[in-house]
Amino acid sequence: MKNLNRLILTTLLVFAIGNVNAQDENNPWQLTIGVNAVDVFPVGEDAPQGDYFQEFYNVEENWSILPSISLISLQKYVEDGFSVGFSGSINRLDKWGQTQDGTPVSVNNLMYYAVDGNVKYSLSGLLNTKKLEPFVGIGGGYTWIEEGAFNSNSGAGGSALVGAGTLNGTVGLAYWFSDNVGITAQSTYKHSFKDYLTKHFQHSVGVAFKFGGVDTDGDGIYDKHDLCPEVPGLEEFNGCPDTDGDGIEDSKDTCPELAGLAEYNGCPDTDGDGVSDNNDTCPNEAGLKALAGCPDADADGLANAQDECPNEAGPVANNGCPWKDSDGDGVLDKDDNCPTEAGTVANNGCPEMIPTDELQTKLTSYARTINFSLGKSDLKQSAYPTLKAITAILKEYPTANFVVEGHTDSTGTNKNFNQLLSERRAQKVVDYLVENGVAADRLTSIGFGENNPIESNMTAAGRTANRRVEVKLAE
Repeated sequence: MKNLNRLILTTLLVFAIGNVNAQDENNPWQLTIGVNAVDVFPVGEDAPQGDYFQEFYNVEENWSILPSISLISLQKYVEDGFSVGFSGSINRLDKWGQTQDGTPVSVNNLMYYAVDGNVKYSLSGLLNTKKLEPFVGIGGGYTWIEEGAFNSNSGAGGSALVGAGTLNGTVGLAYWFSDNVGITAQSTYKHSFKDYLTKHFQHSVGVAFKFGGVDTDGDGIYDKHDLCPEVPGLEEFNGCPDTDGDGIEDSKDTCPELAGLAEYNGCPDTDGDGVSDNNDTCPNEAGLKALAGCPDADADGLANAQDECPNEAGPVANNGCPWKDSDGDGVLDKDDNCPTEAGTVANNGCPEMIPTDELQTKLTSYARTINFSLGKSDLKQSAYPTLKAITAILKEYPTANFVVEGHTDSTGTNKNFNQLLSERRAQKVVDYLVENGVAADRLTSIGFGENNPIESNMTAAGRTANRRVEVKLAE
């Protein structure tokens, strides 16, 4: 046993390699079971006791050890590294120091009993250690030692227990294999309040068990620190899960069951088009953001799925297909009034109707029936059916231009008046034609006064025929 102290220190150092931290705030209760040794020698007294800390680690000659479980303690964590607890221990003392010449002094297996309470302070937080926990403590208790040659209370019998209160100071070290299991070693100085009970040191080594913490979901993170106590999670997410393992906790993951990217809030981009799958209408086919991730093969602004001609660019208004020109006349069917018959742009896709001599004869015949009252340019009511017919004929030839001529008879001597009257008569007809849909730029009006009669002005019938208009093709 002379090397017991070295064995204890070596054991602690061997196990001190690791990173598990005993978290008292999570497991507030600590039960320790172990063995203790009592040393009455280095307590600052006369022989057979010695000076303070003299031969403090002389296990073989000074320590009394009961080779069985001889100590039990229970502690409760409070806060900020402080714990309170009590302990009970038993021993047999067979050593009582040394004579002045160093000869060991033996006693006859005196029974030793102690109950103690203490306040312990863990230094782990201050020293930023994890598995290795240095601690100090202060407290008090009551110790009994069976009466012997060096401890006697005159009021007690020969085999009585000598007991007294003590003031205790402790230093120790614990190593935690896990949050719940560790080993502890400590030394306690017990200062007796009575002279008949010797001052002494009590050393102990034990196995410690932490308990009382609640980990409902079994993820190793105690409920008090677990933001998701009902669901197994990860420490880096304060106990919350990351189901798909993409490094984004489920509560912040838009796609918690599909591994994805942080830039897409945890959702994947399967087709790599820069649109996350949860927003991608075509997640397995690279497409455009503007089209919700769907492709547009012909780049006409319409997704392939909605494009009736996906490989040929066309307007959205025509479902992605180009407008047709069925008759090949350069006028698209949508604008072509004659989509199956080649025409001209000027005639809205319809074939041009070429004026003929027969047309001119018909126009002349119609127009000469539009007669005017003497000295007047107003249209008579009887002229309107003829004007309507002329309008229809002109519309059949939308690219042809026409001249409306005005005429008078020779009544009167003022030829200037007749000239102006003929011009007004021609303009009246032009105004009617324009008002009824004939383009103004296709019409010209001109007056000839009395210069071009078609009948003799010597008769009333002749003069009536001469008060006329004529419509002719422009040359």
